[in-house]
Amino acid sequence: MQYRELGQSNLKVSLITLGTMTWGEQNTEADAHAQIDMALEHGVNLIDTAEMYPVPPRAETQGLTERYVGSWLKKPGNRERVMVATKATGPARKPHNPRHVRGGINNFDRKGLTEALNGSLERLQTDYVDLYQLHWPDRSVNCFGTLNYAHHADEDTVAIEETLAILADFIQAGKIRHIGISNETPWGMAQFLRATEKFNLPRIATIQNPYSLLNRVFEISHSEFSYREQVGLLAYSPLAFGMLTGKYLNGARPVGARLSLFERFQRYNNPQVERVIGDYVALAKKHGLDPAQMALAFVNSRGFVTSNIIGATTLQQLQSNLDSINITLTDDILQEIDAIHTRQPNPAP
Repeated sequence: MQYRELGQSNLKVSLITLGTMTWGEQNTEADAHAQIDMALEHGVNLIDTAEMYPVPPRAETQGLTERYVGSWLKKPGNRERVMVATKATGPARKPHNPRHVRGGINNFDRKGLTEALNGSLERLQTDYVDLYQLHWPDRSVNCFGTLNYAHHADEDTVAIEETLAILADFIQAGKIRHIGISNETPWGMAQFLRATEKFNLPRIATIQNPYSLLNRVFEISHSEFSYREQVGLLAYSPLAFGMLTGKYLNGARPVGARLSLFERFQRYNNPQVERVIGDYVALAKKHGLDPAQMALAFVNSRGFVTSNIIGATTLQQLQSNLDSINITLTDDILQEIDAIHTRQPNPAP
């Protein structure tokens, strides 16, 4: 395993993080514990979860993922073996945002964040989390596949400096160690950093945004922040919901696979994606690589990435994903990847 610094902290996190989004929906508690054990055996030291999980979000299952993590953490000696990251659900401003989590209001004010954090700590059965993240901004932004920014001048939102001051109090109370943002824009990153300097508030350590061969938008406008400000990317959806494995090519829908089970996930389902995935799968096979491992190795190779969040529904998938850490892509392969990207950039932003 390789390790990289978490922001400007003295912590080093594994280049691969164990994602948990399917636990409680496609995975049982026993599955979850087995995945944690396997990941730790391979040197993973960070688990990422969220109060909203599992996904797709439903009132009947909400919070199960954190509970599964919590029952593992509660076993003697386990809490000291791993770092835990979780996320506070943002306000339900878009149609797909869940409205069952704490009533669907979920602003990042003191009431909302206090309820969110205390609920997560209870489910996780721990006194603190190592990284506490804002799942998406309090304001309306173009994220989750939305391309165009629609400005809402009179939108009622919580100021970033107010949210950061509340999180500072949580740090002071020992309930969280570090702060992260997620699904955030370059403007938002800049405002968090500005608030830190202006009001002497804690600094964000990470940003968790989508990044994969199908969506390299982060490179355009965020990556310089990551390098210059030491706010590294926690890359989510590095396999684009499994699309980059190639298993959905030519309209295939394997039994039990995520896109076979749920119609909700259409972000990576378009003709451009189909063509590009065919090119990437062909490239991987040309060089004797597993397509999924090549896609993950590409994310692993980016200097602005702090950690690559992998998810799996089986131990076999998890083992394959973990093994991507052992693959170094040659300059020739990287050039061929860039050639495909140039022909069809970001088919699933």
